[in-house]
Amino acid sequence: MSAVHHRYATIDGHRLFYREAGDATAPTIVLLHGFPTSSFMFRNLIPALADRYHVIAPDHLGFGLSDAPPADDFDYTFDALTDLTIGLLTQLGVLRCALYVHDYGAPIGWRIALRHPDAITAIVSQNGNGYDAGFVEEFWRTVWNYQRDRTPDTEAAIRQALTLDVTRWQYLTGVPDESLVSPDTWHHDFALLSRPGNDEIQLALFRDYATNAPMYPRLHDYLRTSAVPVLAVWGRGDQIFGPAGAEAFADDAVEPEIRLLEGGHFLLESAGDEVAALIRDFLSRRLPQAAAA
Repeated sequence: MSAVHHRYATIDGHRLFYREAGDATAPTIVLLHGFPTSSFMFRNLIPALADRYHVIAPDHLGFGLSDAPPADDFDYTFDALTDLTIGLLTQLGVLRCALYVHDYGAPIGWRIALRHPDAITAIVSQNGNGYDAGFVEEFWRTVWNYQRDRTPDTEAAIRQALTLDVTRWQYLTGVPDESLVSPDTWHHDFALLSRPGNDEIQLALFRDYATNAPMYPRLHDYLRTSAVPVLAVWGRGDQIFGPAGAEAFADDAVEPEIRLLEGGHFLLESAGDEVAALIRDFLSRRLPQAAAA
């Protein structure tokens, strides 16, 4: 089992936490987490990949063990989080990498790819949406209402996403055997969500999520013109980003590999070994330098 290093880097005055493992000369894969978690979600996947790959998994600003300046002091947008992620990779000397994107990690990853298309060697999307088809309306209606009309009622509704019950729901919904998911996961995330001022950070990002769907046509054009290898591995029971979001990659990506597994939004918690095996097989075939490693 490869050793995992737990490190910090200062980017534009902000201290970012990241996990790193594997030989730095091997092909790099960057793991980008979603809401409401952190690189903690990759604690088992990192060593499962690091014998063959250089793996980097940062915590976004405001999440995990990275700094969380108040929303009054930092403009929390997906553009800003992308700037910091690119800054971290630049400081670490990562010029080319594969991306694993999940949930919030997807719009950050899409921005990285659109800004630096030649730097991306492959994309693994695990319940990381890039198509309107992926949105499950029952969940997203509350977010859309808040984006359109910021009132006490719409804010109170969206704040339910910051509760322990909804955090637990994200982990367990769609999972055939809930006993496979450790309660540590949702308690860990909820403890970090509950830090003073973190609610305003999350509200800012809920509002800014409205900037992501208008970017999708550019993403689709990138997928068609770059022919970047794509693996969409999805928990079919996800009630946030449904399986149609995975299947939609077939509209634009060149020979995408789409795998729907039994599980939910946080698929790694119940099917981590299966996901890791799919990633290893995919990268070994679709990345020539990885096959030769």
